Amino acid sequence: MFRAALAAAPKALFGGRARRRWTHLVLGGALAMPFLLAGSVLLVLLGVGGGTGLLDTPRNQVLSLAVGLSFVPLVALFPVARSVAVAAVRALRVAGSGDGLGDGPARSWAARGRTSAWFALHLVLGVAVSGATLGVVPLGLALVVLPPVSALRGEPFGDSHPAFSGWGYVLAPFGGLAALVALAACAAAAGAVLARAVPVLLGPGPADRLAAAERRAADLAVRNRLARELHDSVGHALSAVGLQAAAARRVLDRDPEFVRTALTAIEETTRRTVGELDAVLGVLREGDAGAPTAPAPTLATDLDGLLRRTGATGLRVETALEPGPHGLAALPPQVSREAYRIVQEALGNALRHAGTGTAVDLRVTVTAAGLEITAENPLPPAPRPPPRTGGGHGLPGIADRVRLLGGTVTAGAHDGRWSLCVRLPLRDGA
Repeated sequence: MFRAALAAAPKALFGGRARRRWTHLVLGGALAMPFLLAGSVLLVLLGVGGGTGLLDTPRNQVLSLAVGLSFVPLVALFPVARSVAVAAVRALRVAGSGDGLGDGPARSWAARGRTSAWFALHLVLGVAVSGATLGVVPLGLALVVLPPVSALRGEPFGDSHPAFSGWGYVLAPFGGLAALVALAACAAAAGAVLARAVPVLLGPGPADRLAAAERRAADLAVRNRLARELHDSVGHALSAVGLQAAAARRVLDRDPEFVRTALTAIEETTRRTVGELDAVLGVLREGDAGAPTAPAPTLATDLDGLLRRTGATGLRVETALEPGPHGLAALPPQVSREAYRIVQEALGNALRHAGTGTAVDLRVTVTAAGLEITAENPLPPAPRPPPRTGGGHGLPGIADRVRLLGGTVTAGAHDGRWSLCVRLPLRDGA
């Protein structure tokens, strides 16, 4: 055990982590200089410590540092102070990877108080290590090179000096090495103290954890919205294209005109879906503000196209449209977009579960109170095999969209028919 500790000692004292912590402490000593000067000026103005000069005695230097550190809490009260401290700790990897630190400015008085304590600890240890570094390193190096360098044998290291005559020259290098090792040990110990204090003084508080949870919730909301868009647009398009291709294959020799119509619908569906896919993925492109995107389809802009492409699969859609006195274009944009996706998903469900040749009754009614969408289709006479695996997100996606708009949705089987009814309010700001 002793040998293992002895073997690990050089890395602990002079390894990369020890050097980074040492550098961080020296930076703390440099940051303490303005506070030290401010404290000394204040002492001179107050006539404390004899008032004989700035930093003229060790006693006055200690008093100046103590008075100067009293200004540290004032600086640390600025919210950005913690961000600066955390950035330095992470850049130099004082506490390993820096994980678990408080991101962003201090949001509470308790966090600012911990930041003040961190700055005070960093500056005090920094002054001690910096002062020792400036004093011990030159002295230790001088003692190490004393015997082979005859130029150093003048004053104060001359032959006449009792401490550096005879055995003094032999022992001087060992004393110098011991001083350097002791300095490294002190710096490593001070760095370890700072590293242990990092999570306590710079770690996230309750306000930081709440802000992180809110950011995560916002990210999850965006991901869920993108997942719904991909499911509704791409999923519907792939189902429609698959059914169109299957229908065209079955009548390839008997009805060339139907095949031509189906191929045209496949071309139009894929072209439009690529544009919608690019629009959705454009949200994920960071720093690509110029990425080409297609506008999201709405009831006013693409309901006819949606019905035409769906009809090319062999699904018969009987549409009853009551757009109100101002037409579908008067619908709020968000309601029109979400309603389009709801209609798209309703037709896609009918395609997947009822099959081609089925008649779907679709009714879209706009009134002063709201928008009502009803889709009904007969249930298949026997259970159909699932057309794909991993599905089952259509109705929950519709429910999510309706809930976000403050509407209601009912769905289920009644008297051999499947019915979906959605009501969306059209109040101000919907």
